[in-house]
Amino acid sequence: MEIAELNMAPRRPTRRIKVGSVPIGDGAPISVQSMTTTKTGDVAGTLQQIYELAGAGADIVRCTCNDAEAAEGLAQIVPRSPVPIIADIHFHVEMALAALEAGVHGLRLNPGNLRKPEEIRLVAAEARDRGVPIRVGVNAGSLHPDLYKKYGGATPEALVESARIELAYFAEVGFEDVKISVKASNVPLVVAAYRLASATFDHPLHLGVTEAGPLPGGLIKTTAGIATLLCEGIGDTIRFSLTADPVEEARAGRKLLEVLGLRERKGLDLIACPSCGRTEIDVIDVARRAQEALEARKIPLQVAVMGCVVNGPGEARGADIGIAAGRHKGHLFIKGKIVRVVPEEEMVEALVTEAERIVAEGIEARLAAADVGAEAEAAADREVLFGEQGVDANRSDEVVAKIRQTLGDLEPDSGTDGTDA
Repeated sequence: MEIAELNMAPRRPTRRIKVGSVPIGDGAPISVQSMTTTKTGDVAGTLQQIYELAGAGADIVRCTCNDAEAAEGLAQIVPRSPVPIIADIHFHVEMALAALEAGVHGLRLNPGNLRKPEEIRLVAAEARDRGVPIRVGVNAGSLHPDLYKKYGGATPEALVESARIELAYFAEVGFEDVKISVKASNVPLVVAAYRLASATFDHPLHLGVTEAGPLPGGLIKTTAGIATLLCEGIGDTIRFSLTADPVEEARAGRKLLEVLGLRERKGLDLIACPSCGRTEIDVIDVARRAQEALEARKIPLQVAVMGCVVNGPGEARGADIGIAAGRHKGHLFIKGKIVRVVPEEEMVEALVTEAERIVAEGIEARLAAADVGAEAEAAADREVLFGEQGVDANRSDEVVAKIRQTLGDLEPDSGTDGTDA
């Protein structure tokens, strides 16, 4: 019998949704989420952090979409992200519509901040037509004043009613592709609110203790809340909301699921890009073959398989080792530094050999053994690819133009912006 079967209550049945390629609810593996701390308009910096989060165990990553630069950044980030991207929306309906234009895999709406029924219905209808799910992100710190007054504070009943009101607006336009969170910074309140939500809704639940704070206290608070609920069979996705590097959130979430027996433990941590307009190889096949070979050798490293040398080494520089394709070559890199260039057909063999050497000798020794001229050759290949494919191989400029048109056609809503967990 599995440990989880001995210690855990049966998972509460919920309906199934999908955020990009990640299934949520109805018995799907509990997913780990985190959120970038970069400015979303900083495409390179945000992608680097997304790859670090994916490498640390995040299945889904949320990015803020609070201005035009962020929306345009999402248009360039989404096709290059290794995991599905959710756009975080607070006060501005036009940002939700722009994020949908950018191709995000999900939206998170805070019903305490985005309050106009006609705007909520508009976003839900657009998400419905695009097959994009929405998380109703209720937060005790931004509860609608009417509910706060009605219940005398941010009670479990107030949080759940906030979600119920939002679902009613969605139902008016026939939108049901929803998951729900009812977060607070007080752990007993979180546990009580999610218990009530689980008894009230059949939608998947996203667990978290918002504004949990820095380590170690934030880690303890979040683990206390999330683990309690998971042991009761409640929850379909989780996030540790820590005042720390978000990579710590992803690691903590993944580790919690592993120790509870809810996710498989892994020695190898292989991440791969989803393929995009710059890719010249079958990334899925190369990643599959690399994973099989590395797992057979029990390689305990973080390994990246990237489709192009233009972006790959930089985006996956947090990986111990990786390989990126370009001009019929494989560009082998360690911690983002190109150390060797090999023929394309030897990519997997070279990756596995170098990984074994890292395990035996260490990363610093292998960096010191880099081939002379490897970085210069990779730089030359990047320049050629830029010349052949252009700067915008993913045609992101076309999406950005649509976003600008969408934002230009809408009246900006007034209000302040911010983020909560």
